[in-house]
Amino acid sequence: MATTHHPEEAPTLQARGTARAYAVPAARRHPWRQVLQTIGKHLLVGGVGLIFVFPVIWMFLASTRTDAEIFQWPPEIIPHHWTWSNYSDAFSFGNPGCTLLTCNFARYTRNTVIIAGFNVIGTLISCSLSAYAFARVNWRGRGFVFLIVLSTMLLPYPVTLIPVYIIFKNLNMIGTSGILFGYGPLIVPAFFGNAFFIFLLRQFFMTIPRELDEAALIDGAGHLGIFTRVILPLSRPALAVVALLTFLNNWTDLFGPMIYLNDTSLYTLSLGLQEFRGAHTFHWSLLMAASVLFILPIVILFVIAQRTFIQGITMTGLKG
Repeated sequence: MATTHHPEEAPTLQARGTARAYAVPAARRHPWRQVLQTIGKHLLVGGVGLIFVFPVIWMFLASTRTDAEIFQWPPEIIPHHWTWSNYSDAFSFGNPGCTLLTCNFARYTRNTVIIAGFNVIGTLISCSLSAYAFARVNWRGRGFVFLIVLSTMLLPYPVTLIPVYIIFKNLNMIGTSGILFGYGPLIVPAFFGNAFFIFLLRQFFMTIPRELDEAALIDGAGHLGIFTRVILPLSRPALAVVALLTFLNNWTDLFGPMIYLNDTSLYTLSLGLQEFRGAHTFHWSLLMAASVLFILPIVILFVIAQRTFIQGITMTGLKG
């Protein structure tokens, strides 16, 4: 059926067509405005980022100059003479002439890597198994037990410090010089789970479709098979986040080693840096160099695993 238009409607329709033809987006009519907005956003983000990064940049620059140049006024950003010998002096940690493997810094690094490595392994095993039980297995009282696990996050560390210390004291794991028992109080708790990481992994496991579990059950797989062959391969970003955060927490931990470690041969980098600060209170250039060496592995690790870390952060906790 043909549509008819009244003669008085023709100008209106023609005007609408003309308006649509000339209705160009504002971004096309004023491209310079969008360019200025983009430049402004990048300058704002870059300026805020520079505020946070500047202390690290200043620490690195201070590590390459003498103490007199650090406190000169007016201060200078770029040093006149790059004193790279500060790093070799800081690496020796008060025993000049040592080799790469016998220096105190190397021993402290080895001890820290041992503690952080075992904590990563224990946290991944205990937290992933617990998170799978809370997310994929139906059993009576699951919600109540999970609520109790989350409630432990409300307990501050000093509250549980004394009971845990007494337990390890009765187990003869405090004051010993062996690596197995000397590091026991710093390693064993990782194999009993962490409430925050259990919650983090549980949220990620719940985003995985249950149809995959059902398909694996049809193929004859049990819970262990589903966990190792279906859940874990799909949860690599979340597991990477847990591993990186655990490694970072143990690498920078000072309070735990200070409480449980008495033998200087078992000291970690945090304790070694604290000891170095006490011995070189007024040698700020050496202290800055030691601090740069302390944070350098963390920066390298984050740069290598940056994409996986960000992916795990964005994909975790999307489903409650």
